[in-house]
Amino acid sequence: MIGTGVFVSLGYQLDGVQSGFGIMMLWLIGGIIALCGALAYGELASAMPRSGGEYHYLSQIFHPLLGFLSGWVSVTVGFAAPVALAAMALSDYVAKVYPGVNSQLIACTVVILMTLVHSFTLKRSAVFQDVTTILKIALIAFFIIAGFFIVNSQHLSVMPVVSSVKAQSWTAIFSTSFAISLNYIYLAYSGWNASAYVANDIENPKVNIPKSLLYGTLIVTVLYVLINYVFMNSAPVDELKKSGDGVAYVSAVHIFGANGGNIMAILIAVTLVSTVSSMVFIGPRVAQVMGEDLSQIGFLAKKNAHGVPVIATVVQSAITIILVLTSKFQDVLLYIGFTLNLMTFLTVLGLFVMRIKGKIKSDSYKTIGYPVTPFIFLLLSAWTLYFTMSDKPNQSLLGLATIVAGSVIYFIRKPR
Repeated sequence: MIGTGVFVSLGYQLDGVQSGFGIMMLWLIGGIIALCGALAYGELASAMPRSGGEYHYLSQIFHPLLGFLSGWVSVTVGFAAPVALAAMALSDYVAKVYPGVNSQLIACTVVILMTLVHSFTLKRSAVFQDVTTILKIALIAFFIIAGFFIVNSQHLSVMPVVSSVKAQSWTAIFSTSFAISLNYIYLAYSGWNASAYVANDIENPKVNIPKSLLYGTLIVTVLYVLINYVFMNSAPVDELKKSGDGVAYVSAVHIFGANGGNIMAILIAVTLVSTVSSMVFIGPRVAQVMGEDLSQIGFLAKKNAHGVPVIATVVQSAITIILVLTSKFQDVLLYIGFTLNLMTFLTVLGLFVMRIKGKIKSDSYKTIGYPVTPFIFLLLSAWTLYFTMSDKPNQSLLGLATIVAGSVIYFIRKPR
């Protein structure tokens, strides 16, 4: 989960939400949304333990068409776009220290290297991912601790303004800007459902997938809230806002000085390798499962001698490189935020359908707080979808166009 969004999205959020209270509420609400979604996915994964995520769930709950569309989104942009964003962010942080480097070349090189890492054995992939994730969490923990001991604090207040405008602090939470900013939060928290995509590669998935979804989301929520407090408290809002996707670098310069900021920028770039790696590893499992079910793309299901879907991995990385070379960071971010939010909304809605039809087995994990927690997820997701379509119609329509294109392909292919 910990990746691109937490290091880059604050600068964009500050365009519409500029109070410490509003920003902290953004990250807290984002964590609540992810947690409620993770609880629901835990039950679905326990009841239907097969790799594929939304593709598998929506096919079983509603109709193969809906599952195909979800898988189509995942195969085309659902994973390739976040990989592209992470690679672009990584190269941007390197460029802050070495301004003359070719950012696109760095981003494409990282993608290619991670494709090679995950094209051989599952054990090698797992070891690499574990090591890089531990390093990433250690860096964030260090950043947070250092931030709390900063001398030149901005004295950030995370409480509503105590004055006649107190009501406005709460009203801002229900504004269009706040809803749009949640798309950046979705990027940061993306990955809360990742275990569901690789169920076939997890021991005892009925137990371990719900655990990983729950504990992982809780830990990341705490880290995200704390590190964004540090970002806001260590540097002036105007500097953070102007930095765009470089908020962590600006904060690091204020905490550690110019040289220390450069060192932290390189370390952040190194930790983003883990983000690229995780999506390069997980995404092809969706394409693999689709290839097992659909004859037209059966080549994506082919594995090497160690059970790794090499062709699907290469195809996803090729799409990623195209996005790196042709797209703008913010447009890609909003586009995938809308599209993926729509698919997770339908998946959590499917939990209610499964319960009503009595298709959840008695030995399956049960969603904590049902029906309140999945309803909170649906309510907040629908709210964000509505405001995104209203305020960012181009990106929203592009997402819908992707789904329509998938529908056309579905009806001209022959299912197995």
